[in-house]
Amino acid sequence: MNSKDQKVIISTFEKEVCEGLTAFPKYLSSKYFYDEAGDKLFQQIMALPEYYLTRAEFEIFQTHKLDIAHSFDNDKEGFDLIELGAGDGKKTKILLKELGDHNYDFTYVPIDISQNAVEGLVNDLSVEMPDVSVNGQIGEYFEVLDRLKHISDRKKVVMVLGSNIGNLLHPRAIQFMQKLCHAMNPGDLIFMGFDQKKHPQKVLDAYNDQTGVTAAFNKNVLARINRELDGNFDLDKFLHWETYDPESGTAKSYLVSKEKHTVDIDALSLQVHFEAWESIHTEISQKYDDDTVKWLAEESGLRIVQSFTDKDEYYKDYLLTVV
Repeated sequence: MNSKDQKVIISTFEKEVCEGLTAFPKYLSSKYFYDEAGDKLFQQIMALPEYYLTRAEFEIFQTHKLDIAHSFDNDKEGFDLIELGAGDGKKTKILLKELGDHNYDFTYVPIDISQNAVEGLVNDLSVEMPDVSVNGQIGEYFEVLDRLKHISDRKKVVMVLGSNIGNLLHPRAIQFMQKLCHAMNPGDLIFMGFDQKKHPQKVLDAYNDQTGVTAAFNKNVLARINRELDGNFDLDKFLHWETYDPESGTAKSYLVSKEKHTVDIDALSLQVHFEAWESIHTEISQKYDDDTVKWLAEESGLRIVQSFTDKDEYYKDYLLTVV
């Protein structure tokens, strides 16, 4: 692992790719799975029979939509519904329709790192629900959190769906939730999805489908490096590998080099050497139970107000408020 030339690194993508591929062991952030190609692959993942998460949360929204809407704004005083990691908004649209049908006064603020996802969602809503006030924003969670207090003076309900919190190990999850707590005013709420612990094989199958869509999604981070940073990764030289520890509830994704080889990333003036069976850690998908969520909330200055689950209890959405 050596740099061919000195180069000024400008973008966050360049910086984090350089840091991750020159570290030992190597790693890349799962947030870089997502671009136009990655977004399409994730849409396919959500439709896979093995990927229960989206269906379970979708069921929660369909079954409990009226109760959820009521829990957000019991007195109908008006609020801003801020969604971190909005994606295509498929589940959220169920709730938006319910809120609109019952004349709640709200503004929907979808936030996502993917410009493609935000623009697509905003455009879809302008056609499907023209009466809903939408203010889409592009950015990373931690960048956006600092701006949350200044979006408006109204009550805020911050949604983090899809078990996005699961991409963080517990110490970073607490840090994230603490920052979220500090961005809130008294009376504000958090509505957050947590994938529940379950049969280990069910978890493994969700992140390693037989058709290889999840593998392609993980490898998209290498394809992005090729496209955007003039890399020459041969994606066929990497194996997608998934592990799950039922004790800690941590699922991990890796890209494993099948052979010894070297990759050039010209935009970074970087050569990256791989040994045979050397790994790149790409993603964490944490699983939870009620006790763990309660502990995370307490450590973050929050408390659980209510929770909603699907019929199989695979997944739960928790309503949280500041202690």
